[in-house]
Amino acid sequence: MDFDEAADRLYGMVPEEFTSARDALAKEAKAAGDAALAKRIKALRKPTVVAWAVNRTARERGEDLGRLLDLGRRLRDAWRGQDADALAEAGRERTPLIARLVRSVREEAEAAGHPLAPAADLEIEQTLDAAVVDEDAAEQVRLGRLTRPLSYSGFTPAPVVRPAPEPAARERPAPKAERDKAERERREAERERHIKRMEDALAEAEQAVREAERGRADWEAERAEAVREHEQRVAKVETLTAKLAKAKDKLNAAEHRLEVARREETNAERAARSARQSADQARAALDEARSGDLERPGEA
Repeated sequence: MDFDEAADRLYGMVPEEFTSARDALAKEAKAAGDAALAKRIKALRKPTVVAWAVNRTARERGEDLGRLLDLGRRLRDAWRGQDADALAEAGRERTPLIARLVRSVREEAEAAGHPLAPAADLEIEQTLDAAVVDEDAAEQVRLGRLTRPLSYSGFTPAPVVRPAPEPAARERPAPKAERDKAERERREAERERHIKRMEDALAEAEQAVREAERGRADWEAERAEAVREHEQRVAKVETLTAKLAKAKDKLNAAEHRLEVARREETNAERAARSARQSADQARAALDEARSGDLERPGEA
């Protein structure tokens, strides 16, 4: 198992299976002696439901997604080449293609038993739109390993405006009222762009908060598991310590019994030798008494 295989397997799963499967794969890699791979796997973050749904679509409907990514390549090439006709054509294809893919993402999620909330459509659309205009985002979507929806706040390619032909005669300056209106419209457009940038920044910050909270929750679960394992090990050590204490007590008792037995055996050996000596003396005296001359009657 290498990292890409592990990542593909994990990001193809439904979100609720991700964390336990990731931890199991990390342990498997660590048990196989690849601590670096285990660390990389452990660092993978659980995807949001919307990110998972886009990942699933990348796997299940790769051909449909491929058309969008191809459109993005054509759009970027047209912008770099300042090809107004190609930009206009890509722009016409862009909106309906993204709309069809948004429906596809929703259908895939429902088919897998995870229907999406109505508000998810905007996050899906922003993710797909980012894949169109940004090459890095396109690669992330293609790999199917998103952890959260994407958004793009940079410059978006727009159709090239061809310069108008020079007028035959100088036109009269626009009246002051028209200039004032144009200035108001410019300021309003700038204000709307600024608001959009602020909204995108807020959305990015809120997404970062959600991602951080998910990371905190993952490590909180990891800590709880570590606490449970630690408590189990402590209880086992305490049990083994108690058994060891009992075994030591029994060993001390056995050593005392052995010492007493050795001492009493020595005492008994001494007593046996003394008894044997007394018996030997008694036996000798008896033998002497039996072999000695006895007085006969009438002899005096």
